[in-house]
Amino acid sequence: MFNKLKQFKDLRNQAKTLQNALALESVEYEKNGVKITMNGNLEITKLTINAETRNGNLENILTQTVNETIKRAQKLMAKKVQEMGGLSGMTNFQ
Repeated sequence: MFNKLKQFKDLRNQAKTLQNALALESVEYEKNGVKITMNGNLEITKLTINAETRNGNLENILTQTVNETIKRAQKLMAKKVQEMGGLSGMTNFQ
């Protein structure tokens, strides 16, 4: 039982380390005058909207831009997890 608790604590520590590392990473994507910067924790850190875009189909452009930025951030997250050796110990829980 104590072994499982130690594994859980180790996994939690790994996840926290990964979360802190991802907070320092960022991706950005721009489409049709909308530019979004997002950190590795999928938090939007900057949003810029061009003046001409505000008069257009802003809702659709924002949706597409946010979705593409999320995809890029998810790829960054996967790469960072691999670089850090993955989340070892996750398969040991049953």
